Amino acid sequence: MSAMSDSLDLPEENLEEKEAQAIRGLANAYARMREEIGKVIIGQSEVVDELLIALFSRGHCLLVGVPGLAKTLLVSTVSRILQLSFRRIQFTPDLMPSDITGTDVLQDDPETGRRTFQFMQGPLFTHMLLADEINRTPPKTQAALLEAMQERHVTVGSSTYRLPSPFFVLATQNPIEQEGTYPLPEAQLDRFMFNIVVKYPTAAEELRILKQTTGSHEPELKPALTGQQILALQEVVRKVPVAEHVFEYARDLVRSTRPNEEGASDFAKKYLSWGAGPRAGQYLILGAKARAVLSGRFHVTTDDVKSVALPVLRHRILTTFQADSEGITPDQVIQQLLSKVPVNVKERAKQIATGAK
Repeated sequence: MSAMSDSLDLPEENLEEKEAQAIRGLANAYARMREEIGKVIIGQSEVVDELLIALFSRGHCLLVGVPGLAKTLLVSTVSRILQLSFRRIQFTPDLMPSDITGTDVLQDDPETGRRTFQFMQGPLFTHMLLADEINRTPPKTQAALLEAMQERHVTVGSSTYRLPSPFFVLATQNPIEQEGTYPLPEAQLDRFMFNIVVKYPTAAEELRILKQTTGSHEPELKPALTGQQILALQEVVRKVPVAEHVFEYARDLVRSTRPNEEGASDFAKKYLSWGAGPRAGQYLILGAKARAVLSGRFHVTTDDVKSVALPVLRHRILTTFQADSEGITPDQVIQQLLSKVPVNVKERAKQIATGAK
């Protein structure tokens, strides 16, 4: 941990060296985090990568997967190794907004005999919040998270209360059982940086799960980062430079999802009824920056953008009835668009020449 601490406390005049050391420190911390998570979570390496990329990009995640795939365990494990407070809310049809944000409570002052309102914080006041089965609560309660996720504060009555920093929301959904659920509105879906699909483990991984989880052994987790170090590294991610052609590629990729855009492909017109907005492009760039830094690089490539395209875009596009009838999924549409959107050939040649991946 000392190397990481030193890398974040260098004098301002050595800013470039400070950033270089911070990147090396983050890459090392990333390896430690993966190692510690691997003590508890078997497999799901892609899910872990995407979750950590979102964390260092200051983004929120929607985890979609059937029950029993260790989604809750993954989130609680990450909070432990990052020394962050963690709370879990089970979303139900009778959950009220005040059950999440907190409420003003009328209390007596024993000295003066006066009654005053005192704000009692809800479970939202934590570093990492797991909103379990978020689509099982009505839209009014779902909307209670909107202000918190975007502004990182909540308003109760006439008062506004800041949330702890860092603040990270992870919500889960069951993709199969839809009876008695309330689909998230587009405005709320757009607040999530990533839509992460949690898949079944492989046969070998499932065998390891059976052996590891049916005994009495409890793995000992070691902390990897503190909250303050996470905030400092989030700032480092923001400072990563991006070449013009990478910005253009992210822009073109997002615009290719809009069927009514001038120059839209026949494929997009046929299989998409609505495309992604500008926030998708912002998250493509931020996710690409975080991926580059976690890989030990201080520059972003178009491959970084491609690697985060699925989790960024899959919940921001709407497929047509024809796509649904043909069994074409949003992921298949995005993969097709990735194959069609061109990359600046000259700049890509420079990347290959310098060994960038």
